[in-house]
Parts: sequence; C-alpha cells; structure tokens
Amino acid sequence: MEIKIVSRHFDLAPDMHTFATTRAEKLLRYFDRIQQIELVIEKVKNNFEVECMTDVEHHDLFVSSSEHVDLRTCIDQSLDRTERQLRHYKSRLRDDKHHSEGR
Repeated sequence: MEIKIVSRHFDLAPDMHTFATTRAEKLLRYFDRIQQIELVIEKVKNNFEVECMTDVEHHDLFVSSSEHVDLRTCIDQSLDRTERQLRHYKSRLRDDKHHSEGR
C-alpha cells in the first residue's frame, strides 16, 4: 500500500506528516485490499481542508473531505469518513456473497 501526502499553500511539519501517515495506515484494519491512499491537505484562509482519496481494487475511489481550524481534527474527520465508507463497502461485499440465486 502506498500513502501519498500532498500539502498546498503551506509546508507540512514532519510531526504532522508522521501523524497523517500512521493514521492512514490504520485503514488497513478495516479493509485489506487498499492499494493507495492520497491525502491532500490545503490551507484555506484560517482553516485547513483535507481530502482523502482511497484506491481499492475492483472499485472506484473512495473520497472524503473535511474542513476545520485544527489540522489534526481535520485529518481525523476525513479518515473517519473514509473508514465508515470502507466498513460499509466491506459489509456489502459480505452480504452479497452469502445470498443464494434461488431467492
């Protein structure tokens, strides 16, 4: 799995880079077929915007975004939304797998 972190309009501190990386790696707990995670962190006036694009095999991108004054909170919110999307997708895969065609 590859994790890309892009910052726009500001320089991302190394401790925030490691925070975002370790937080993004935890998404593998919820779905193991993740190929790439790209975090785009942007400074807009007094807020931060984080957009998380998660590439999963055999599916389109999962995209989530968040806007907040605090960068850590913004990263957490965006990755929590991605986590919820991945859990929902995994449960749909499991439900479809156990349906019989005779119904």
